[in-house]
Amino acid sequence: MTSTETTTLTGERADLVAMLDKNRFFLRNTARDLTEEQAWHRSTVSELTIGGLIKHVMNVERGWMRFVLGGAEHMMTGDDSGEDWADGFRKVGDQTLENLLARYEEVARTTNELVATLPDLDVAHELPVAPWFEPGAKWTARRVLMHIIAETAQHAGHADIIREAIDGAKSMG
Repeated sequence: MTSTETTTLTGERADLVAMLDKNRFFLRNTARDLTEEQAWHRSTVSELTIGGLIKHVMNVERGWMRFVLGGAEHMMTGDDSGEDWADGFRKVGDQTLENLLARYEEVARTTNELVATLPDLDVAHELPVAPWFEPGAKWTARRVLMHIIAETAQHAGHADIIREAIDGAKSMG
């Protein structure tokens, strides 16, 4: 059983939220005890940083939840929609790791509540037009959640490598 703020989940919904929460933990854990400078430091040949990965994953999760609620046309609305794609991975303006982690926590709460209250995980919308999506394909809320779990897990692994290159700390092991 998994609990959201207002609902105790069981079955498939509990499993989805539990797996997403586990991967969110691993991603957030890579930022533990980092300075602001370290959070945005490129410690490998990649452009990626821990702060940038957290920002990206947060925005992706928020966008996909908007998709679940209203379809592709609602994915890119919101407070970071003015940033270009690359800025979704970078510190912009006065953003801080602390503020980003607080926003990510709020996005997680919103997603978990949506999973608890969505009448049907089979609700589906047509995907946005993009070269990586089959034209006319639809994704259910369930498939979107599995995609967010995979994206979060993948980027938690990236963040773990970046963190180890900064100061030797690891999420596991």
